[in-house]
Amino acid sequence: QVQVAESGGGLVQPGGSLSLTCAASGRILDIYSVGWFRQAPGKQRDLVARITGRSNIEYAESVKGRFTISRDGAKNAAYLQMDSVKPEDAAVYYCLVRGSDTSDFVVKDFWGQGTQVTVSS
Repeated sequence: QVQVAESGGGLVQPGGSLSLTCAASGRILDIYSVGWFRQAPGKQRDLVARITGRSNIEYAESVKGRFTISRDGAKNAAYLQMDSVKPEDAAVYYCLVRGSDTSDFVVKDFWGQGTQVTVSS
């Protein structure tokens, strides 16, 4: 199995910055992509940013130019740098690791438990 853990959430002022970390551990065989999603109360979970193993990157329109996703393959980690944060960025942020583990070699999705980002002055 693969475990995914997010960290770095917290309180940030509008216009401020916050950095999130996603760490994958366990019986990892390969990671194909890592995505950051967010879910605000009463809303669906939406993609924020995604990076593939070949470093292809996509962003939601609402965060382009403000958020930056990156990954460290050696550490099985990915990061989301959030700059110029807006009140509408407040949500629980989840990390999704798409990859395979050594139990069955099948590509699966592994979700973290989420980290809360609160935007307030």
